[in-house]
Amino acid sequence: MGEHSPTTASEKEVAILAGGCFWCLEAVYDQVVGVESVESGYIGGTVENPTYDAVCGGQTEHAEAVRITFDPRVISYQALLEIFFAIHDPTTLNRQGNDRGTQYRSAIFCSSQAQRQTAEAMIKRLTDEKLYDAPIVTQVAPASRWYEAESYHQEYFARNPLQGYCQVVVSPKVAKFRKQFVARLKV
Repeated sequence: MGEHSPTTASEKEVAILAGGCFWCLEAVYDQVVGVESVESGYIGGTVENPTYDAVCGGQTEHAEAVRITFDPRVISYQALLEIFFAIHDPTTLNRQGNDRGTQYRSAIFCSSQAQRQTAEAMIKRLTDEKLYDAPIVTQVAPASRWYEAESYHQEYFARNPLQGYCQVVVSPKVAKFRKQFVARLKV
């Protein structure tokens, strides 16, 4: 058998997802096979060059989100969304656990009509299957300007696994993902 050729930039795709604290999402997607990089940042707001303090203070309307660069030959956009809906609660408006505010909203920021259709079809399917006890409130919106979060937020969980929030919130989400999606884990 021939070797698998490396992925070129034109073969990569990007998914932008918001579902609570970006530390949680980044920690999970960093472990997904086919994901080449995960960057924490801000999207969907009204202020240029937002800071973490301004976003967390609810002053910018941005969501904490992750920008996932992936190889669609290895993992589909739909599979990334399946993970997304399994690792956060898409039924709570502007909240994940004790994290409250619009910056913690559940949202899918689409960069193409195909992504929008996939996201809307998945929400419809999950709704039809009555998987959740409450209605899904995940926003599906066009991708807008992306702002990379400050450097200390990048790979936060990997660098700070013993930090209190990481132990209480992030670590259980990662463990849930690892148990539920064993076949999607990087070796």
